[in-house]
Amino acid sequence: MEIRPRSLLWGVALCLLGAPASADTLQQQAEGQRTRAALESRIEAADDDVRERLEELRRLERETRQLSARSDALAPRLEHQAEALDRREAALATLGETREALPDLQRRLVERLARWVDRDLPFLVDERRARVASLERGLGDPDASAAERLESVLAAWRAELDYGREFDAWRGTLEEGETRREVEFLRLGRIGLYYLTPDGRQGGVWRTDEGRWVALDEPARRQLRHGLHIARDRRAPELLHLPLSVSLAASSASDREMLP
Repeated sequence: MEIRPRSLLWGVALCLLGAPASADTLQQQAEGQRTRAALESRIEAADDDVRERLEELRRLERETRQLSARSDALAPRLEHQAEALDRREAALATLGETREALPDLQRRLVERLARWVDRDLPFLVDERRARVASLERGLGDPDASAAERLESVLAAWRAELDYGREFDAWRGTLEEGETRREVEFLRLGRIGLYYLTPDGRQGGVWRTDEGRWVALDEPARRQLRHGLHIARDRRAPELLHLPLSVSLAASSASDREMLP
């Protein structure tokens, strides 16, 4: 039988085209695709995890900076509160001693106030001595609390200290020996005390070092009239030329001695 070459070539081509791929080759291709897919999924998952961790790190850094700034702002306040707490603890530790010493302290304050009134310029003497006497009675009052007694003593001291800042004028009775007469008084704090008769012909200044009234001449009486008008808002304030009842050095020394 004669075999034709052309027929043989077509047969070989048909065999090659129709021959199926081997099972090993197909399995290897499938495994390669699965491996690549798994690797891509792992890479994507790793990228997501890294992004989440970076975002968490940034958030923690922001919170750390905020906490640090808040801590710096609170530090002085906490230090001040700690100091105040230490002072309170120290005060509580000495509270018992303070309570024991308080009656003696109040008594000394009242005694010094009484001496001050006696040595001071002789103005409102009855009123001021009555205030001191009231304090002395209050110290022995069993119904008054320690706080109430202390407040009364401090209030009396405040009233006395306020006299040193006042510019006051009033009508009153001047007693010199057995002589009594109505006069106008002028007080300049605690450094000047004066009187002037209604007709303006007599006037005087209290001299603490001498313990008596000393007469004023006409120019001084004129200045005193101006001072009375100023104290009663009848004249604009102006500089007065009047002798003082005490020297400034003596007044300062007395104040330092008598202050509680």
